[in-house]
Amino acid sequence: MISLLPLFPLLPLIGFLLSLLIPAKRESLISLIAFLTAGLHLLGALTFIGFWLVNGAPTLDLKEIVLFQSRGYEFFIDFDFDRITAVYLFVGSFLTFLITLYSRSYMHREPGYKRFFNTILFFYFGYTVAIFSGNLETLFIGWEILGISSFLLIAFYRTRYLPVKNAVKVFSIYRIGDIGIILAMWASHHLWHQNITFLQLSNYELVHEHLQTHSFIGVFISLMILLSAAAKSAQLPFSSWLPRAMEGPTPSSAIFYGSLSVHLGVFLLLRTYPFWEHQISMRVLTALLGLITAIITTGIARVQSSVKSQIAYASIAQIGLIFVEVAAGFENLALFHFAGNAFLRTYQLLVSPSVVSYLIREQFYDASPRGQSIEKSYPTRLRNTFYMLCIKEWNLDSMMYRSLWNPLKWAGSRLNFLTVNRVLIFFVPIYLLGLVCLFFEEKIPDTVEGYMPIFFAFLGLVMVLKAFTERRKARMSWLLIIMNHFWVALAISFNENFHYTQTLLYLSGISLFGLIGFICISRIKTLEKDINLDQFHGHSLTRPKLAFVFFLACLGVTGFPITPTFIGEDLIFSHIHESQILLAFFVSLSFILDGLAIIRIYARIFLGPHVKSIYETAYRSS
Repeated sequence: MISLLPLFPLLPLIGFLLSLLIPAKRESLISLIAFLTAGLHLLGALTFIGFWLVNGAPTLDLKEIVLFQSRGYEFFIDFDFDRITAVYLFVGSFLTFLITLYSRSYMHREPGYKRFFNTILFFYFGYTVAIFSGNLETLFIGWEILGISSFLLIAFYRTRYLPVKNAVKVFSIYRIGDIGIILAMWASHHLWHQNITFLQLSNYELVHEHLQTHSFIGVFISLMILLSAAAKSAQLPFSSWLPRAMEGPTPSSAIFYGSLSVHLGVFLLLRTYPFWEHQISMRVLTALLGLITAIITTGIARVQSSVKSQIAYASIAQIGLIFVEVAAGFENLALFHFAGNAFLRTYQLLVSPSVVSYLIREQFYDASPRGQSIEKSYPTRLRNTFYMLCIKEWNLDSMMYRSLWNPLKWAGSRLNFLTVNRVLIFFVPIYLLGLVCLFFEEKIPDTVEGYMPIFFAFLGLVMVLKAFTERRKARMSWLLIIMNHFWVALAISFNENFHYTQTLLYLSGISLFGLIGFICISRIKTLEKDINLDQFHGHSLTRPKLAFVFFLACLGVTGFPITPTFIGEDLIFSHIHESQILLAFFVSLSFILDGLAIIRIYARIFLGPHVKSIYETAYRSS
């Protein structure tokens, strides 16, 4: 049985690759491949789960592929199967089959018909990799695929302003969750001194032995796991992104934000529960976060005028209760609650267009006054206060901007003195000087050498901060992003045991895809003249091939699992010492801004309304 585990992620990957080869005009063949892929996967899942239950429901763990190995470090793919995976597999395979069946006619004659089914199959590949993952590294592969699939489906109507704007907004929250997992992997390397698997985390003696002498690292890992779970499952303070994600087609909203993707945060908590179950503070914090989220979002859901927003906030509230159940140790209840919530929200989203039409009809022909509600018993001032707070969604969206993005934009605006010439004049010589210092590292005093990684990482952060806030020159912004990776590589190179071959592994994907991206930007500038980053240009409408190549370049530079850079980023963090917290902060913040700056360049140049459009643009969502 254990040898069959890799087949579950492999089947949707094969379906995705086959669907890429079919011409866009062959709608029936495209949907047939998606339908057969999902159907075979559902059949295989039911058969496998049946045999697994008959054999006593054992925990299966398979170390499949070692991608990179060096002294003290090993990056390998590990697959795991237990009751958590079984529930997520059944729910995921059934709902994906349902969505492909529903979408065959729902998406008929949509301009992006092929693109929709490509993305759905790609999403399901990432989902199966995530739920079958046996360690954080394998989970992160699926996590990244889910993030980029989510961006593509929210921005499915890519010639409109709001879907693209909201896709970038959601991706920014996902990026925070990504860094949470990266930092958890970094701290795990220092805690275990190996690539730990989830099966090993179930060993109480092993976990207890390590946490006794490293309690601070244990708390840090738990907090990073909670941060990633909260960002992925739209818990406070990240709740506002889920309704904005409903700009995509209804079937993708159902499978992503009603059922599967939004529950991956719960999956992360369940999978790592044996690690933090004895940390009482972590369990209390998780329960409080879920409870407060449930209370606040329930109120917000009750005053929404859009049916999709109502369902989104209601789903967030239920996930908050699932967080409470996980923190309380009720694993079976949490799994049952997940399945029920996923099925219910999928059903509600799929029938929502019909429900709206029925309600509009009844509003005119069968109107009746609303009955007594619990809010009527509240004091008037309290009731009105909560009503206004819920109408404004507790200012969650503006709070994120004020507390996180606006300070970064303010800091970036202070760097307007940076130009291409000044970067070349000042920063390139400093980088060359850093390489010379690295070559003669043994002659540098230890006190000076200890500050050099932080100094160079800070310069890299300055580069990417300027790229993130640049509003005019796309090529300069792209070059600053590439330079940031080189600064990070230089900063970590001063730590011992960091061989130059590992630097080459990290920078190989950055260099190749960075060059491809620069060529694409130069080409589009030659063709279209003006490509400033102050507005959306929508050039994917007229330059689809160039847009696709540049999108691949963006994935390569962000460290997506199509280049060695994906392994290199984890390798980079493994060489940051546990005492170098400031260095870890600078590098992780650089990676957050790196992804946001890249996706912003892609969205501004190739997505949104075309610059020559004569139609009005809606700048606010309902």
